[in-house]
Amino acid sequence: MKKLKLIIVLFSLYSISVNAGNEDRAGEAGASQLLINPWTKSVGWGGANSASVTGLEAMSLNIAGLAFTRKTELLVNHKRYFVGSDIGINSFGISQKIGETNVIGISVMSMDFGDIDVTTEDIPEGGIGTFSPKYTVMDIGFAKTFSNSISGGLGVRIISESIANISSRGFAFDAGVRYVTGDNDQIKFGIALKNVGPTMKASGDGLTLSVGSLNSNGNLVIASKNHRVAEFQLPSLLNIGASYDFYISPKIDSTSKEISADHKITVAANFTSNSFTKDQYRLGVEYSFRSMFQLRGGYVLEQNTWFDSEKRTTAYTGPAFGASFIAPLGKKGTTLGIHYAYQMTENFSGTHSIGLRVDL
Repeated sequence: MKKLKLIIVLFSLYSISVNAGNEDRAGEAGASQLLINPWTKSVGWGGANSASVTGLEAMSLNIAGLAFTRKTELLVNHKRYFVGSDIGINSFGISQKIGETNVIGISVMSMDFGDIDVTTEDIPEGGIGTFSPKYTVMDIGFAKTFSNSISGGLGVRIISESIANISSRGFAFDAGVRYVTGDNDQIKFGIALKNVGPTMKASGDGLTLSVGSLNSNGNLVIASKNHRVAEFQLPSLLNIGASYDFYISPKIDSTSKEISADHKITVAANFTSNSFTKDQYRLGVEYSFRSMFQLRGGYVLEQNTWFDSEKRTTAYTGPAFGASFIAPLGKKGTTLGIHYAYQMTENFSGTHSIGLRVDL
């Protein structure tokens, strides 16, 4: 318990001291792919469900929710990122419960930019070959349930970026705490710190420039010069979220005293404090029928822009929508879930996400 209190204090100090939402620092951070949520269900929420997200998806919002993995969970996801840009994102992950209270998880997100023409100063039109940038993020996480109300988690993110002859490597840390209370855990609170790590720097042969000059004897001398490359910081952020479950015509089990209902509505809100861009407010709602069919929606507001899309600093206009169908497989609680989400964008044709989840 003392360790959890210490984590909460550290988060509070971070939220007070960090210069969050600083527009003057926009564009200074690198590894912006760390801000992409690869998982479909939480995308349909607009990211508002940081307090209620559970299982492997929690690694993208609040890793403490990883502790609620039932036994073994597999996730596969494909995202058509900014339709029209020809960018695809493929993700895969697995989480496993160990003992009664511990869960470990690992996931990989890979971005595919397609083939890009190689150009030079002498041949700016290309036609001399292509290259394919590679962006990969691997998440490794551990979460633990400390009591009926409190869970926490820690994670490390391994970052890899490369183009034809330049690459950069780095890592970052995540941490989160989740608190639940109320009848049948209807009320949930969460706080998570993400993408905190050392600076990164690009390196490679692509930063070397060959320069020719004539010496005193009139002979051509070729010298190699290296461009100086500045280090860049990671886009750290702080998520603070809450959610509440409404049960319609609830039923109370006489033995376990747990509440169940055919219809459930969950409302959620989240505040994201960004280190390098504007802070964001996220609102979301989900309707669930017998935990088999779900509809959800979310909206993201940017500080000082609100509903004015012309002042937004991201391509997203705010709304997000999603749906899920969960089919039971057998009598041991195994399920297969199919999920879809759509986010509206300003200058592209939106972002589509589709995923499969197997809960063994």
